[in-house]
Amino acid sequence: MGEVEKVKEEALQILGMSEVLPKMVVFDLDYTLWPFYCECRSKREMPSLYPHATGILLALKHKGINLAIASRSPTPDIASSFLTKLNLKSIFLAQEIFSSWTHKTDHFQRIHSRTGVPFNSMLFFDDENRNIQAVIK
Repeated sequence: MGEVEKVKEEALQILGMSEVLPKMVVFDLDYTLWPFYCECRSKREMPSLYPHATGILLALKHKGINLAIASRSPTPDIASSFLTKLNLKSIFLAQEIFSSWTHKTDHFQRIHSRTGVPFNSMLFFDDENRNIQAVIK
């Protein structure tokens, strides 16, 4: 069993302990799914995710949890290109990748409008606490 499968199985065990799971998990990209800022990279590069990210994403999908992206990247073309190179573009139901001063509240409004998933059924992962705090409100 490869490392991705091991992580997926462990994540599935952890998810199996919960009585209630979110309908959607929303991820930031830079320093949340991958260890860099897109604007500091070139489209020509081959990106990499954090080591456990793929297994966790696959476990969430296996459990029927929708996935989305909320990224304030000033280089959405690079972020989108990296998602394509990593074969991840199709697993995200919504991809809101654009520069914004609103700490991702606009991103979440768009995700909600596109998917119909209520805000209280979403779980959000971001490396910047200010984004999480703004979205909570």
